[in-house]
Amino acid sequence: MEEVTLIAPDISCNHCIVTIREALSRLAGVRFLGGNLQTKQVTIRYDPSVVELTTIEKAMEEEGYPLAR
Repeated sequence: MEEVTLIAPDISCNHCIVTIREALSRLAGVRFLGGNLQTKQVTIRYDPSVVELTTIEKAMEEEGYPLAR
């Protein structure tokens, strides 16, 4: 398992965190660890043998939360 923290500047409320959690929970091999409204970050743990990081990033972007690069 790998852990990564992603920055999504459009996170503005708890509903955003819930939306991201639900989107990522639909992906096999992904476990949402938490979100931080102050820093606009979400932390996840994922199994790279099951899911690629690019798939996780795409899922967030499809929910309306593009990532800072």
